[in-house]
Amino acid sequence: MTNSLDKLDHRILHELQRDARLSLQELSDRIGLSPSPCARRIRKLETEGYITGYSAQIDEAKLGFGFNVFVSVRLDRQADDRLVSFEQQVRNCPEVVDCWLMTGSFDYLLRVAVRDLNEFEHFLTGRLTKFSGVASLESSIPIRRVKYQPARLD
Repeated sequence: MTNSLDKLDHRILHELQRDARLSLQELSDRIGLSPSPCARRIRKLETEGYITGYSAQIDEAKLGFGFNVFVSVRLDRQADDRLVSFEQQVRNCPEVVDCWLMTGSFDYLLRVAVRDLNEFEHFLTGRLTKFSGVASLESSIPIRRVKYQPARLD
């Protein structure tokens, strides 16, 4: 699908990923295109689903949720009803900020953002271990983020 994008489209995506609050004029200046064709390209990127929305990057630590834990979850069986049920339960947990269905020895990988180890313990013992279908859990506490990039562009 990326074959339909040219260098200007990629430059637009790079600039918007860095700062989606750029004015149309600023973006146009950065990529070397006048505002009208730049706006048309942005609309096309949105319409074709390359740009799926705009959002602010929030500092979880400043909000008090600076303690992250990665939790690998194994279900008792991989039946459709178990997967649907688990995913529904996860969607109702504000502590879970990222959830991936996985291949390998675990079924899901969660990123849990909490205030501290005590809050994680309450989430783990009070909620996650009580989800129907959970067979086992393995938690890992990250030391520091080495790289973050919202999306791969090239």
